[in-house]
Amino acid sequence: MDEYISFEQIPFGSDNFADNPEPRCPCVLLLDTSISMGGRPIAELNEGVRTFKQELMQDHLATKRVEVAIVTFGPVTVEADFHTVPNFHPRELDTTGDTPLGAAISMGVDMVARRKKEYKEHGISYYKPWIILITDGAPTDEYKKAAMQIKEGEAGKSFAFFAIGVEGANMDILKEISVRAPIKLKGLMFREFFQWLSASMKMVSSKNPGSQVNLLPPSGWSEL
Repeated sequence: MDEYISFEQIPFGSDNFADNPEPRCPCVLLLDTSISMGGRPIAELNEGVRTFKQELMQDHLATKRVEVAIVTFGPVTVEADFHTVPNFHPRELDTTGDTPLGAAISMGVDMVARRKKEYKEHGISYYKPWIILITDGAPTDEYKKAAMQIKEGEAGKSFAFFAIGVEGANMDILKEISVRAPIKLKGLMFREFFQWLSASMKMVSSKNPGSQVNLLPPSGWSEL
């Protein structure tokens, strides 16, 4: 009976921990889909997300261990909850609304905390989660709380937060929010960025949880 109850607690549509007891490497993508991302930027972003999945699918361990979730803003929407790569099916994103960046970050932090709780309840070990923010503007909502959540989470080693600024992004505000220096994307090189991200995820997921990993330098896709 207990087994039945614990199985029922697994969120609908997520991967069954009993079938796949591998340690998990969660990654949340916080993607700016505000009006200013219309046209070529959103097309390139969509292509980048597809590339992310394709690259990860080529790595046997990563397909079992990496879990991807997507939050878009605005308005803040959970496009995809955590799924391992084979069950991650990103839909074509379009643009609408403003840039509630603070609320999107808070949503991502909450999702990571909830997922870690689910891992613990099912005896699944996990790697430090990654939260990736991609934006081309400035927040249209209050972001100080989100900045505090990032600082506290990084200090407690609860997750790693990366801020990527597309052309037009307010890099000064991103510096306020992110403990790590935000990185400016070169042009619309989303595909190259997601190739770097997938290579980084493959490296992390090939080690044991808690192992030290030296990340690849952000060369080729960033303005240094």
